[in-house]
Amino acid sequence: MKKLLLVGSTGLVGREVLKLALGSPEVGQVVAPTRRRLEPHAKLVAPIVDFDRLPALEPWWQADAVICTLGTTIKVAGSQDAFRQVDYSYPMAVARLARQHGTPTFVLNSALGADAGSSVFYNRVKGEAEHGVRSLGFETLVIARPGLIGGMREEFRLGEKILVPILSALGPVLPRAWRINPAGNIARAMFDAAMHPQPGEHIITSDRMA
Repeated sequence: MKKLLLVGSTGLVGREVLKLALGSPEVGQVVAPTRRRLEPHAKLVAPIVDFDRLPALEPWWQADAVICTLGTTIKVAGSQDAFRQVDYSYPMAVARLARQHGTPTFVLNSALGADAGSSVFYNRVKGEAEHGVRSLGFETLVIARPGLIGGMREEFRLGEKILVPILSALGPVLPRAWRINPAGNIARAMFDAAMHPQPGEHIITSDRMA
């Protein structure tokens, strides 16, 4: 049975990953460091942490795999700097500590269009996060690049509120890469990648999560 480290467990995709992990007979323990308390479960260890001051010496950084679903929007974060902190600095801090403790596999939720050289700020930060995690030398690195994510968020996102119904209606005629990626599909792809790692770097494209 495997030990998974999940960061971002209260978000749209993270909640789905947590359900899969807690319900899987292949998983013995899920460590989900978070800012707020999670519902107790026999398999779950959920330390309350400050992501600006992560506890570097905790033994739970050592796991079979990390699944990172941290992410926000500039509007929700309040500024580009705050967005970069959540989507780049926090995943990098988690990845460094996990790697330092010997964790071999990292699965990152990125985004369609992620490119460290992009002129679009959002895409550039996502690409920089991919590049940063790549530099740490995980035995297995899996990057999921979903498009628009479908599901019920706790916070309101106007862009998604407008686009989801439109893309849902057009779904049958759109290329698979442009279709909505349900949160459950993304979670399943990331969870399966973490549970059955293959050496090297692997990209899960949006069409595989439609």
